[in-house]
Amino acid sequence: MITAAATGFSTGLSLILAIGAQNAFVLRQGLLRQHVLAVCLACAVSDALLITLGVTSFRQIAALLPWLDPAMRMGGAAFLLVYGARSLWSAWHSTAALRADGAASGGLWPTLATCLALTWLNPHVYLDTVVLLGTISTRFAGEEAAFAAGATLASFIFFLALGFGAGRLRPVFQKPASWRVLETVIGLVMWLIALKLVFGA
Repeated sequence: MITAAATGFSTGLSLILAIGAQNAFVLRQGLLRQHVLAVCLACAVSDALLITLGVTSFRQIAALLPWLDPAMRMGGAAFLLVYGARSLWSAWHSTAALRADGAASGGLWPTLATCLALTWLNPHVYLDTVVLLGTISTRFAGEEAAFAAGATLASFIFFLALGFGAGRLRPVFQKPASWRVLETVIGLVMWLIALKLVFGA
């Protein structure tokens, strides 16, 4: 069981380390110090649900719903294009210094809605959690629960560290130029992921 849990932890951590839409959003909220705990828990709990789904039944889902993959790709790409455009617009037209110091606070429910959309409308999340982790878990017959627990723990640790650790970078982002750079990078990352989804990369 220890081997299964350790493998789940290391694999899960390696999959979520890459900069993506979800991570960029958590980083941004951490810098703003707005609803950080709620956003981190929303991401981690979502991952836990998807990991459990992958470990228990990803093969059956793929067989029953062959249309799900292209539908998720197109829906996720559309959402990411819109979100990326918002970030780029903010980078060039907003009072970035005020946003960086938290003067413009988003409400809890709109923030959570955006967070959950970035998670559940992103096919890459399903690829990592449901397909890849689900596949690897089959190597540990009878110990799938330990594998899933390890991967879930990695998710909780990562998102909490990212969200609350971002505060240490806050002095850097008090400068308007730094905040504009971050918003630009986030927007371009969203668009890049969207293009990969559309063209199947």
